[in-house]
Amino acid sequence: MKKILLSPSSFGRISNKPTKLLEEKGYYLINNPYGRRLTEDEVIELAKDCIGIVAGVEPLTKRVMDALPQLKCISRVGVGMDSVDLEYAKQKGIVVVNTPDGPTRSVAEMTIALTLSLLRRIPQADANIKNGIWKKEIGNLLFGKKIGIIGLGRIGKMVATMFMNLGNEVIGFDLFPDENWANENQIQLVSLDILMSDADIISLHVPPDKNKKPILGTEQLTKMKKKSFLINAARGGVVDEQVLFDLLRRKEIAGAAIDVFNEEPYSGPFTGLDNVILTPHLGSYAAEGKLQMEIDAVNNLINVLKNEI
Repeated sequence: MKKILLSPSSFGRISNKPTKLLEEKGYYLINNPYGRRLTEDEVIELAKDCIGIVAGVEPLTKRVMDALPQLKCISRVGVGMDSVDLEYAKQKGIVVVNTPDGPTRSVAEMTIALTLSLLRRIPQADANIKNGIWKKEIGNLLFGKKIGIIGLGRIGKMVATMFMNLGNEVIGFDLFPDENWANENQIQLVSLDILMSDADIISLHVPPDKNKKPILGTEQLTKMKKKSFLINAARGGVVDEQVLFDLLRRKEIAGAAIDVFNEEPYSGPFTGLDNVILTPHLGSYAAEGKLQMEIDAVNNLINVLKNEI
């Protein structure tokens, strides 16, 4: 029997279309029974006889792959591949594919939503009324703010375009920038240090460092203006959480919105701060975008496996 592990805990909730595509091809499906990201041991247990994994962000390491001798394809629902040992997969002959276009608009719109919510203190106002408090929160305008985008890939480009369409000046930093695109869109490319010190709102759209070091640590975060805001809808580990917490606690930066964390589910000290918005890794969780990513991931898997089995 051709078995497939569906590892994302929410896979198929929006529609059964992705699972039907697999079932119509004769695959036996194994679901994630834990309602959260799987551990290495859980992946090994669930996928021991599988030829394919529709993957989330669970660790697909050398140890996991060695324990899955029938595995031929890992099809990631999403973009980031940092949870997969790509070099070892290549050595083992395991094909790894992803859905690079799927989450772009969902994450970009989430970034805009987080920014506006942060500036206008919408979550705080909502919480006040629900707790019987009538208090008019004083926020800030988006108008006139300089936006700094760190990472100008698909998502970063769309975020930059959205902010520009709202009338904001945008500056950007990328290790391998698309200079033609930046010039055509009148976006000034600057160094990371200049971006951190000049931008009023900083939005992150980069993968984690390969060595697991924060891209924004003490040196970078302490360059931010006192009235500036940070948005992280990229990945946990990109920002040094302890340094950011200390800056927010001391009000050395105005606020932050965080959708991704080093450890998820998150229950750490940010929960005690009033100047931060926390969301549970919702970036791609727009129904239309998430469904399309699941369908794309399934079709990718089917296309790979028809040539492998």
